[in-house]
Amino acid sequence: MIDYAWMWSELLVRWLHVIAGIAWIGSSFYFIALDLSLKPGKALPEQAHGQAWQVHGGGFYNMVKYLVA
Repeated sequence: MIDYAWMWSELLVRWLHVIAGIAWIGSSFYFIALDLSLKPGKALPEQAHGQAWQVHGGGFYNMVKYLVA
């Protein structure tokens, strides 16, 4: 019985690891696309690097990137 439970726990951990890897890669692609879509704005503060507008779920998002380092 312990071997059976151990086998299922290994399978669960492997699938969680695969899903976490897919999410990590997806978020990396999202932030690359976000950085490439940044455009300078006239009304941006001096410290801002750029802004991007996005639409998701019926809402508008205005994202401003600040360089901190």
